[in-house]
Amino acid sequence: MSGQQQQNATHGQSSNYTTGTFAPPKEQMEYNCADCGATNEIKSREPIRCRECGHRIMYKKRTKRMVQFEAR
Repeated sequence: MSGQQQQNATHGQSSNYTTGTFAPPKEQMEYNCADCGATNEIKSREPIRCRECGHRIMYKKRTKRMVQFEAR
C-alpha cells in the first residue's frame, strides 16, 4: 500500500470519497433568455441558445439556498 492509503487505513477512512453533503450535479439547469425572458432548461454539452427566439445570451437562475459571505 502507498503512504496515503496506509494513512487513511490507520484513521479508519477509505480512499474513495462516497459520502458527503454535496448533491450530484443535475443534468439540466434553468436559464432565462436575455432577449425575450423565456425560461429554458439546458443540459450540459447542449448549445446555449433560447428555444423561443434563438438569442444566445442566457442568465442562470439565482439559487434558492442562502449564500452568505464574510467580508473584511
